Amino acid sequence: MQVFIAASGGFCRGVRKAVDTAMSVPPENTFIYGEIIHNPDVVARIERRGIRTTEELEELPAGCSVIIRSHGVGKEVYRYCEEKGINVIDCTCGFVRRTQKIVEREYAAGRTVVIIGGKSHPEVIGINGWCGNTAYVFSDEGEDFSVLADKEVSVVVQTTFSAKKFDKIIKIIEKVCKKKVAVFKTICYTTIERQAEAEKLARQCDAMLVIGGLNSSNTNKLCDVCKEHCTHVFRLENADSFDKEIIKNFKRLGIVTGASTPDEQTREVLTKMVDIETEENVTTMEDVVAGMDNAQTKFKKGDIVKAIISDATDDGLQVLLPGTKKEILLDKSEVDCEEYSKEAYAAKVGDEIELMIIDLKPVRLSQKMIKQAKEEEAMIASIEAGEEFSVVCTGSNKGGLTSSLGTYSVFVPAREIRSGYVNDLTKYVGKKLRLKAIEIKNERRKEIIASQRVIIEAEKQAREAEKQAREAEFFANIHVDDVVEGKVERVTDFGAFVSVNGFDCLAHISDLSWTGVKKVTDVLEIGQTYQFKVLKVDEEKKKVSIGYKQLQPQPWDLVAGKYAEGDVIEGKVVRITPFGAFVEVEKGVDGLVHVSQISYEWLENPTSALSIGQEVQAKILALDPAAKKMSLSIKALQPRPEQPARREREEGDAPRSKRSRREPREYSDEMTSWREDSVGGASIGDLLGQHDEN
Repeated sequence: MQVFIAASGGFCRGVRKAVDTAMSVPPENTFIYGEIIHNPDVVARIERRGIRTTEELEELPAGCSVIIRSHGVGKEVYRYCEEKGINVIDCTCGFVRRTQKIVEREYAAGRTVVIIGGKSHPEVIGINGWCGNTAYVFSDEGEDFSVLADKEVSVVVQTTFSAKKFDKIIKIIEKVCKKKVAVFKTICYTTIERQAEAEKLARQCDAMLVIGGLNSSNTNKLCDVCKEHCTHVFRLENADSFDKEIIKNFKRLGIVTGASTPDEQTREVLTKMVDIETEENVTTMEDVVAGMDNAQTKFKKGDIVKAIISDATDDGLQVLLPGTKKEILLDKSEVDCEEYSKEAYAAKVGDEIELMIIDLKPVRLSQKMIKQAKEEEAMIASIEAGEEFSVVCTGSNKGGLTSSLGTYSVFVPAREIRSGYVNDLTKYVGKKLRLKAIEIKNERRKEIIASQRVIIEAEKQAREAEKQAREAEFFANIHVDDVVEGKVERVTDFGAFVSVNGFDCLAHISDLSWTGVKKVTDVLEIGQTYQFKVLKVDEEKKKVSIGYKQLQPQPWDLVAGKYAEGDVIEGKVVRITPFGAFVEVEKGVDGLVHVSQISYEWLENPTSALSIGQEVQAKILALDPAAKKMSLSIKALQPRPEQPARREREEGDAPRSKRSRREPREYSDEMTSWREDSVGGASIGDLLGQHDEN
């Protein structure tokens, strides 16, 4: 015969707490309110200590101590004990207390409370006491649920109720109710686990033994589950009620126990089975009994497991791991929260959480580390996908740079630091590195081989591509004679570099002013924005020439509106030639005073009367703005000298000799040139050149 025992056997946490308390508190003047568990053997053992059980509150004397069993009680019991001065030793199961709090909250919010469970079960009666005994209680699918049709209901369930049956009833309620239905599946984790194990064993075994008190609700539920999947199901209260003859012909026997069944009762049953003949190579009863004490779920360090919160204490959370009956403390320092408090977690009893096993001897758990592990897992996944990450270099060796990222070591080979040879690796220690993974090792040790060079080169290529794209767009949209806006970035002796849409253009100093400038900053200020005219575009050489003066009015363009023939002007002599002097009327506008218009006296050379820089007054004789010419006269502002009387020729006088014609002066050609095409008596280039010389 093969024997299979459900892993989840023996007392559940709530029952164990109640029984241990009853067996340890001083028995004098101590009572238990209601049967502590539905197991007559355990109840008898407690009574032998001298602790009495009562079903009536009125029987409790003032000043006594009363143990509240794991089933819990209604609110009014606590109120009564407080009024009578009765010391309460509360052993209410954490899962039951959680259900009570839900009911209290939902009732206070004005919702109708519905309890799924046994109407006469002490747990259900106690839960109902937290909503003023106003709850509707249902235990079977065939009941009339129409009373809930027009109500907003909140549904809870007895912690030991059948999970499958609960789901069926919920579907009916949701179908009947026209308003919101809030469902709280408050079935104890161990109940769900035991029922699932019972179903699994019943499907694969020829017969099932269900051990537990005959009045135990959770044991009876296990029996019902087994009967759904196995033909031969035998209900036992203890070893005394076991007849080994009923099972000796079965090849595969499954054993399940209720939450109020102590392990010793199961051992007693197994002991009576020892002398049953077994097939060769089949597990013996001695092996099964030994296995009860030594069985343990195989866990490994680093495993992530799901656990159920069974209690909240000052030291941390008591949790139940799958396949184990022993509670393990999750230290408060390992709880993933800003600040731990047992009050905050009391409402979370029964919740499922993920934990990491960080040690095995003894078993230590952590919630914080699983969060860190998941964050690291996500981080490594992104790194594997090619995302960039950063570390601070912590060291170097002959081969490269070292660092760490979480639980991973990071190594950057010297050739992967940057393009080219790196002579001194130590200068990178303490510096932040931007990296991409080349290889990730997870076998014997966690290590990331990474490169900074690939990032630097990729960024360089990206910048170059972006630059080329900007340049292409720039040259596609700029043309000669366009008017553009640009910011003066820097100046040189020969001009200014101006940023136009991010591209450097040159404004030559000769294109800044019509009158000429000695320094660029006389016209343009660094950091300021101006408008310019595009003069030349050379896409091949990536050069653009722009001008500032081309958008400014030329001095001669304003002359016609400012001056007229006959006006008297004041100016400065800026150039002297053999045929006259040039007077600067204003910047960029010169007028010619012909040598004949300097004085009434005959002058061999204008320098005899004028000097460069001399301030003079002159009258405008002729003005041609289009030809950029102005004729001036200084003598026109001087008084005309008196002429001597002309003597008449008398008879006998010798005839005057004919005056020889003067030879043309050397400056006649220059004079002619000024008259024909010059600005103020000379070409613009000549004038500017002469001005610079003087």
